[in-house]
Amino acid sequence: MTAVEQSAIRKISWRLVPFVALMFFINFLDRTAISFAGPNGMTQDIGLTAVQFGLASGIFFIGYILLEVPSNLALHRFGARRWLARIMVSWGIVSLLFTWVSSVEGLYTLRLLLGIAEAGFFPGAILYLSMWVPARHRSKILSLFYLAQPLTVVFGAPLAAGFIEQHGLFGLEGWRVMFLGVSIPAILIGIAALFWLVDSPRQAKWLNEEEKTWLTRELEKENQQKQQKSHPSVRTVMGNGRVWMLCLIYFGFIYGLYALAFFLPTIIGGFQQQFGTTFNVMEKGLITGVPYLIAAVVMFFWSKDASRRGCRTWHIAIPALAGAVSVPLALYMESPFATIMMIAVTASAIFAALPNFWTLPTQFLTGASAAAAIALINTLGNVAGFSAGYITGALHDATNSYTVPMFVVGGFMLLSAVLMLLLNRSRHIQPISLAQEQ
Repeated sequence: MTAVEQSAIRKISWRLVPFVALMFFINFLDRTAISFAGPNGMTQDIGLTAVQFGLASGIFFIGYILLEVPSNLALHRFGARRWLARIMVSWGIVSLLFTWVSSVEGLYTLRLLLGIAEAGFFPGAILYLSMWVPARHRSKILSLFYLAQPLTVVFGAPLAAGFIEQHGLFGLEGWRVMFLGVSIPAILIGIAALFWLVDSPRQAKWLNEEEKTWLTRELEKENQQKQQKSHPSVRTVMGNGRVWMLCLIYFGFIYGLYALAFFLPTIIGGFQQQFGTTFNVMEKGLITGVPYLIAAVVMFFWSKDASRRGCRTWHIAIPALAGAVSVPLALYMESPFATIMMIAVTASAIFAALPNFWTLPTQFLTGASAAAAIALINTLGNVAGFSAGYITGALHDATNSYTVPMFVVGGFMLLSAVLMLLLNRSRHIQPISLAQEQ
């Protein structure tokens, strides 16, 4: 690695990645805040059954899915700086309204609007960071960005618990104070994004001319190489077999991610009945963060290995298999500690795979086609976000247990592992080495 390359990547890693990761931190906290509110007063105050809570959790993804591809194409047209800032301010305003929700119908409406407001943020952030670095550095950059998601729960769960403990502040119930506290940062950081983000290396005042020239040349060379191989349009992306298979693989990971995100605080709340142990609100928040702290560490080192070796099929398939096995095993643990440790294996598996997964689409697509493919994968994958909340709640109400719902989670993650291996075996997707892109 030359000195210019090293300094350019270092500056991007310190200047852009932490800020976009902070945006992602707030994004994931706002969309999963309902999971902390539910077992801490909202379910009782509004009168939610498990299936209604699951539907409210999952209905977010309907609006999100409908506007995902148009939003990402708008980002490509109008520029990431303005579009990501617009998305963030919009969802912050909607999130703020949860403070005063008073009915099941109102909760459904706001969750739907929140999905509409957030549509395009995650694939837009992935595309934005991918547009700043050559392929050989993408796994590292995306893994640093993705650290924000497990860390959202590590720090966000105690933060949410702290807000909930402020019951009575401004005359509000604790869970309402929590919604108020987590929504305001989205608006403020969204405004700040207008001044912090830039759309391309050429516009970055914090890069010197040599670094700008090197980055621009490398990125243009990669785009030209991909365009020489094929000239995919947005329409042809929709008919691309690799893109659709990646959608199915992503579905399994996202199903597991949101089943845990929406229901883990409730499962921990059930430890008192299951094991005879009692935890206060803050202790539950800290316990909720444990699996995600372990997952953040595992993800960092797993992605570092993928960056060093080149992202291979097994960097995605092995975590999927580990998640598939660990989810049902967690049901048979005989203590809260053992249960949380097994759930930590599941969380680690999901987060180890996801940043490496997102290096795949931009290996063979560029420009508007890359924007459309990333949005399509994220859109159809996030059908799992709706499915996970609703199916988990419905199966719990039907069986009065989380046993069947968690076996379903394991089944979907097993599907991801099998599909990844089949894709490699059938040569629809080769083992991908970032070094091969040079």
